Amino acid sequence: MNVNEMMTYATYLLMAIGVMAFLVSAITQVVKELPGLKKIPTAVVVIVLSLVLCPTALVAIMMWMSRPITWYMIFACMIAAFVVALVALDGWERVAEIWQRTKYSDKK
Repeated sequence: MNVNEMMTYATYLLMAIGVMAFLVSAITQVVKELPGLKKIPTAVVVIVLSLVLCPTALVAIMMWMSRPITWYMIFACMIAAFVVALVALDGWERVAEIWQRTKYSDKK
């Protein structure tokens, strides 16, 4: 495997993490607005959604490509789910922090 192939795969991996983090963030925002679910911590919702959506995406892609799913793919998918959760959660925390800063600057 040469460097160009490795860079291509790394780009695909980063793209997949970004797309999955966006989906998790968007679905989290919708779930947090539902009545009765506002008291659930955002971190829990993000982790559960990541652990559900990442394997679902893996199964969908493998079925589309007509390839078998092996144990190491599922293991890698679970690790990737935590990376996706970290990206999605940190993104929301930073947005909330910026929002809090603007609210405080308006009160002064």
